Amino acid sequence: MLILGIETSCDETSAAIVSDRREILSNVLLTQLDQHIVCGGVVPEVAARSHLDQLDSVIRHALKEADITLDKIDAVAATGGPGLIGGVIVGVTTAKTIALAKNIPFIAVNHLAGHALTARLTHDIVFPYLLLLVSGGHCQLMIVQSPLDYDILGETMDDAAGEAFDKTAKLLGVPYPGGPQIEKLAKQGDPLKFQFPRPLFHKKEPEFSCSFSFSGLKTAVRQTIEKLGDLTEKTRADCAASFQYAVGEILANRTLNAMKKCQERNINLTHFVVAGGVAANEYLRQLLEKTAMSQNMKFVAPPLNLCTDNAAMIAWGGIEKMRLNQIDSLSFVPRPRWPLSELERISK
Repeated sequence: MLILGIETSCDETSAAIVSDRREILSNVLLTQLDQHIVCGGVVPEVAARSHLDQLDSVIRHALKEADITLDKIDAVAATGGPGLIGGVIVGVTTAKTIALAKNIPFIAVNHLAGHALTARLTHDIVFPYLLLLVSGGHCQLMIVQSPLDYDILGETMDDAAGEAFDKTAKLLGVPYPGGPQIEKLAKQGDPLKFQFPRPLFHKKEPEFSCSFSFSGLKTAVRQTIEKLGDLTEKTRADCAASFQYAVGEILANRTLNAMKKCQERNINLTHFVVAGGVAANEYLRQLLEKTAMSQNMKFVAPPLNLCTDNAAMIAWGGIEKMRLNQIDSLSFVPRPRWPLSELERISK
């Protein structure tokens, strides 16, 4: 079975061909970085227009790279949300058109589920497993029970970790995209130079043990930078390193709490998976791997190129749904918001 995947939820236009044998035959990605860098972030209208202009050629490239034609495709899957709605509409409309023209199934894939299931494409792990989904717009800890069943243990109460990285980068005068630049700058700095807060660490209530909060951390970074005035290269590096160190401790602490909560519930989980754009940060990956090892769990993270938005994960999400006979109607409406909690649950 071969699935064409389409991803257009933010600022990456991507198309991929993936088989149900876990083979990625192609995974073409066209970045819009140059178009958004002058604005210091993604402009939704510009992103949607770029998807509209480029998606057809990206799909043709993916087919050529896989050495197949549309006649060989068994289904087409597209990100149905959440995301910037203009881009989502472009991807869904294109997928529906192909499905209708070729009389093949159309599958709407939840973007978060695509990230959550990538580890099954790359490492063939079985359900259930513990997942930390950490990206520019989301930060959640959950037990992945099936492609449609996610037990949320905790999530951010305000901002996501990736958003905090981008905001800190702007404050430090680091060019967009902020996450990779902060990681690079942090390697030159002292992570103990500034004592930034770890929000929610002092909360003893069980309901907060797996929750995240990054708004206070962002505020502390801003106030520190304002007090410092003109920043030297060393001070900028120290700020970046101290910020990244704080985020790492927050993620590791919340993850450890989630692991212990699963143990208390007698939920036998052998794998801990990290997914999403922030999972591409090598420092954070190493820290979270140590956390998993401390609880005798196997650490799994997709390759760096599959952590950020890509169509291979959407194609694989389509395969997972196809296996459950979960085919979507052409009347599916793209969704700017689509929490995993609103996915249809299946019997276990």
